[in-house]
Parts: sequence; C-alpha cells; structure tokens
Amino acid sequence: MKKTILSKAILTTALAGALLMSGAVSATDYVIDTKGAHASIDFKVSHLGYSFVVGRFNHFEGDFSFDSKKLADGHVNVTIKTASLDSNHAERDKHLRSPDFLNTSKFPEASFNSSSIVDKGEGNFLLKGDFTLNGVTKPMTIQAKTIGEGQDPWGGYRAGFSGTAEFALKDYDIKMDLGPASSHVQLAIVVEGIRQ
Repeated sequence: MKKTILSKAILTTALAGALLMSGAVSATDYVIDTKGAHASIDFKVSHLGYSFVVGRFNHFEGDFSFDSKKLADGHVNVTIKTASLDSNHAERDKHLRSPDFLNTSKFPEASFNSSSIVDKGEGNFLLKGDFTLNGVTKPMTIQAKTIGEGQDPWGGYRAGFSGTAEFALKDYDIKMDLGPASSHVQLAIVVEGIRQ
C-alpha cells in the first residue's frame, strides 16, 4: 500500500514538472543577418524645412531574443559603426562624421540596448532601452512591429521586425544648429534575424 502511494506521489510530481516545463516559454536567440543585407538602419532629417536628407548606416551588428507568444521576455542589442554613415554625398558625409555632428573619430560606435518590451497586441510592441550616440546615453522607445517568422530555404529559421524612432540632435550633444525644422532625426529600422 505504501509503495502504491509513493509511486503515485512520484508520478504526480513528474507529471506536474512536465506540465510546468511544457508551459514555460523562453525567448530564442537570433543574430541579425547583416551579412546577407537583410537588415537596415536608415535615417531622415529635414533640410531647413524644404526637403529631407536621407541616408543609412552601412555597418552594424546585433542580436535579439524573441518569442511571439511572450514578447516581454525578449531583448535586443545593436552596435552601429558611426563612420559607415552614408547619405550618398561624400562632402556632406565628411561633415556629418566631423565633431559638428557624430564625431566618429572620437565615438566610432553607437548602440541600442533594450531594457523592456511592451506588447501592444497584434504583433505591435514598444521596444524601450538606452541609445548611445556621440558619447551620450539616453532612453529611447522604438515603435515596432513583427513582420513574420518561419523556415528559410537553407534549413534555418528566421524572424523579422520593423520599427521607427525619433530623437533630438541636442539631446546627444550635437552642437550644429540648422534651425527648428532640422532639430530631430527620424530612424527607420528593419531587422531579420537567424535563429541560433
């Protein structure tokens, strides 16, 4: 009788553990696919209120953790090579890399490290974290959306997102003042990651 009770107790404990394990959701790690050019960080700044200067950062890397059923468990880390700034105009890019703007010789990297994710439903979320640029770190919120996830033709598994954010130049100690129309930078981000 005691053996039966003990066996039932062990079985119950094992089943409970299995249920807990099956119910546990953990985010999966991905590396951003910059080698395949399936990710981008673009910027746009008003030019005196008359047009826009648009460009991108050609070199960056990063990783993220993601679970579509529990977005809040994820995180994102991205490092940008600031000298890779490219607005398709060599003289302007030289100026943008100078101490007037990004001071890339002194601060060769910018970064974003997430601190929390707020799930807004239907694949939309707020990605909150710290953005470091020009030696200054400030909080940033990226409005993001899940694009999709699934198998790729090469036997891997991928997940992708898009997002937008905005920041004021003065918040990152950028002294050049081109007037109120040019005071903010808009970022457009596309990320595709390969599951590790």
